[in-house]
Amino acid sequence: MVLLEFSISPLGKGESVSQYVARSLEIIDASGLDYRLHAMGTIIEGELAEVLSVLQQCMEAISADCDRVSCSAKIDYRRGHQGRLDSKVATVEKKLGRKLKTS
Repeated sequence: MVLLEFSISPLGKGESVSQYVARSLEIIDASGLDYRLHAMGTIIEGELAEVLSVLQQCMEAISADCDRVSCSAKIDYRRGHQGRLDSKVATVEKKLGRKLKTS
């Protein structure tokens, strides 16, 4: 399983890009994969082919009416582990002995 964190932004479309974020979130939500939206991007969990397919669909949706799109992506692969969207945070909270602010 992998975690894929990514952020996609259309260039030349003004300061607010929330309508494009919403376009991507429709695709992400419809994928059925577990995900977390945060202030600077989105993290999704699944098999490598699944998360890359979602990323490609998001890129295609944004580029449909944008001539230039910027994307940054980071992948974390760990064999045999799933549910890491929650467990990674829970592990740190356990070590600190308190809840943290999370999205």
